[in-house]
Amino acid sequence: MIIDKNTVYKVADLARIEIKENEVDHLTQEMNKILTFMEKLNELDTEGVTPLVYMNNETNVWREDIAINEISVADGLKNAALHNESFFMVPKIIEK
Repeated sequence: MIIDKNTVYKVADLARIEIKENEVDHLTQEMNKILTFMEKLNELDTEGVTPLVYMNNETNVWREDIAINEISVADGLKNAALHNESFFMVPKIIEK
């Protein structure tokens, strides 16, 4: 497949990008280089090669997610500038 100016304009329209008239020739050459490279990759013999989903076979080791109450509410509020009995008080930043 060979990329021409019309194809470049169509791809730019689908990608919702604006291209200038003087960029079309350069983009045509670059897109043709990409397709040539992809055709070269299609020539490779991949028989017997398993598809690669992850870069390695390692699996994540997850720990149990256990909620632990390590600090009391009173201790958590000690250094707060403004607070009531249970919550931090912060200035309002969103206006209606």
